[in-house]
Amino acid sequence: MAGRGDNSKARTPGLIDTEPLRRAITGCVRSIAGDPQVEVAFANERPGLAGERVRLPEISKRPTSHELAVTRGLGDSMALRLACHDQSIHAALAPQGTDARAIFDAVEQARVESLGSIRMPGVASNIHSMNTEKYAKANFSTISRQEDAPLGEAVAMLVREKLTGQKAPESAGKVLDLWRPFIEGKAGADLDNLSGVIEDQQAFSRVIRHMLSAMDMAEDLGDDEQEASEDEQSTDEEQPRSGEQDQETSEEEAGQDSAPAEESEASQEQLDDGEMDGAEISEEEMSDEGDDDSETPGEMRRPATPFDDFNEKVDYKIFTQEFDEEITAEELCDEAELDRLRAFLDKQLAHLQGAVGRLANRLQRRLMAQQNRSWDFDLEEGYLDPARLTRLIIDPMQPLSFKKEKDTKFRDTVVTLVIDNSGSMRGRPITVAASCADILARTLERCGVKVEILGFTTKAWKGGQSREAWLAGGKPPAPGRLNDLRHIIYKSADAPWRRSRRNLGLMMREGLLKENIDGEALMWAHNRLIGRREQRKILMMISDGAPVDDSTLSVNPGNYLERHLRAVIEQIETKSPVELLAIGIGHDVTRYYRRAVTIVDADELAGAMTEQLASLFEEQTAGGRARRRA
Repeated sequence: MAGRGDNSKARTPGLIDTEPLRRAITGCVRSIAGDPQVEVAFANERPGLAGERVRLPEISKRPTSHELAVTRGLGDSMALRLACHDQSIHAALAPQGTDARAIFDAVEQARVESLGSIRMPGVASNIHSMNTEKYAKANFSTISRQEDAPLGEAVAMLVREKLTGQKAPESAGKVLDLWRPFIEGKAGADLDNLSGVIEDQQAFSRVIRHMLSAMDMAEDLGDDEQEASEDEQSTDEEQPRSGEQDQETSEEEAGQDSAPAEESEASQEQLDDGEMDGAEISEEEMSDEGDDDSETPGEMRRPATPFDDFNEKVDYKIFTQEFDEEITAEELCDEAELDRLRAFLDKQLAHLQGAVGRLANRLQRRLMAQQNRSWDFDLEEGYLDPARLTRLIIDPMQPLSFKKEKDTKFRDTVVTLVIDNSGSMRGRPITVAASCADILARTLERCGVKVEILGFTTKAWKGGQSREAWLAGGKPPAPGRLNDLRHIIYKSADAPWRRSRRNLGLMMREGLLKENIDGEALMWAHNRLIGRREQRKILMMISDGAPVDDSTLSVNPGNYLERHLRAVIEQIETKSPVELLAIGIGHDVTRYYRRAVTIVDADELAGAMTEQLASLFEEQTAGGRARRRA
């Protein structure tokens, strides 16, 4: 009988070869998209669609049926978008207002997914699994008030229900029920008309615009309807010129009208070809986190990140990612325990709240001072400029003058705080870090800046299941990182502070804080940040020491993790638009980061965080003034 660590020992039960699955899913994506050139990649990053490149989640070594259905659903969703979506039509008819645009994008994605669901039952099942996972991760089941429920998702759910007859997943909670009376009361007739124009994107989009108008969002629609009316009037005026010209115009219009129909027929053939493969994809990435270069703001189109093929270049290996986890605070702890831990955190920091609060107020004043209004004058439309009314007295023939407030780029910012959850942070450092993150999130939210709070540690001491798998595999030499990562999402960037406040109490939980592998945590936080649509992205690392993991360092060179961290930092600082800064607690991080500060006592953390962030925003403002003077 083979002993522990014997090379002849059979493979651990449950492990499967994922390569055939990858090939099958790739073939299905290409078949549904109708394009054999579509590139499909699997990675431990957020799923995304960039041009003809589809990024899907990495398949685990022991995939469950639900995991496979979600992955296939993501693939189907993106493939259907490639097959059934015309970006030029979408851009031409998209509303201008942010809220209206979010609804418009969500409903268009519901249209392309519904097309595939109607034609292929397997696609319908996978899309349903994808949405089940999407709504579960968004914690929709905890929403009980209409003001907390996203209207765009509710409209998309109702459109899917009308088009496919399929109810929203249970994980969607009450989101649709909270908005259903309002949507059906305002736009019920338009909803009933959608199934008749599902094949025609242009006609479908115009019905959605009419729905938005019925829901009192007409001011966000832009000038499309007005231009259409003007075109109709000009056409009516030109009709008497000649019957021959009218005939030519009619032929041109007929040709234009036939184009969507031809595209729909092509899409039908493409979908029919892919039906037998039954591969599908879920669409968490097609949520409302996008990028300015995306095909649509609601579609996560991400450029190539600085970390594509990075580990191979820096000679960094990972023995297995099977046991790694990215998890929310709510999944690690029940609500009652989170409430208890948050109360304990507040009690520990009762004497510190005043000092940190004063620093936060100072930061808020400094940030708000940089948001002074500025205006463009002498415009033909906008707000009436009373300062120019004297012109009318002097010369009544002068036209009225209008002004419009300039958009401030300051608000288009997202900040990610990454907090070291290692064992050495136990006690006062982690308590102060949690409190400062909490107050900073509240302060920046008041200033219109979104904040994400993340933590990183490992699931076990001394390697956990990864080390056990390594021992069972015969202890191959130089295994690379040999521990189970635990990356925690305390607050996502889109979640309001009031709904995430108690999550930070989880840092007070006994046994949570273990080892720290900083390099991979920094890559994870960076990749979450790089896919967002905000123009300015700031990443702040808070740590109290160099990366340490006994299991990894016992079988690799002593500087293995530190070398990887330095390479990650250099990659972000030189090749990424993300602005990186770090704060070391009792540990000199200036030898790693270009923009960094080291503090001796955890009590100095609040001041260091606020000063670092304020200096970043002041640099941007000064740079903007210099450019204007130039």
